[in-house]
Amino acid sequence: MNSALKFITGIINYFHDHLILLSKLMGLKLNDKQLHFLVIGAIGILLFIFVHELFKRLVRYSLTAISFIYTFTVLVVFVFAIEIGQKVTGRGNMEFQDIVEGLWGFLVAFAIYRIVVILFYLLKKILIRLR
Repeated sequence: MNSALKFITGIINYFHDHLILLSKLMGLKLNDKQLHFLVIGAIGILLFIFVHELFKRLVRYSLTAISFIYTFTVLVVFVFAIEIGQKVTGRGNMEFQDIVEGLWGFLVAFAIYRIVVILFYLLKKILIRLR
């Protein structure tokens, strides 16, 4: 887990340093806060446009798909926060496998949930036909 975080941090730091250098070369006098404002704003709006278009297409087929994607995304952030919190507080071990297992637990629970929903749907259809 430490190596994964260091790798990700290294990539972020690489882009951070190059953006600062690029802004200086362009004659812009942007500080770190202003760069964060611009970069996260741009990434956020691009991500929003992509997600919005994806969800518009998905909603034609299933609202469940959108709910699943949103829930899974929130859980990814949540399990990473738990593991980082364990590292910061020293309570427990920060391990990538914990993240994988937690998300796997959600996928299994979701599969069981969908099976139950489908079974109830089929049972309802059968009961309607019998009447």
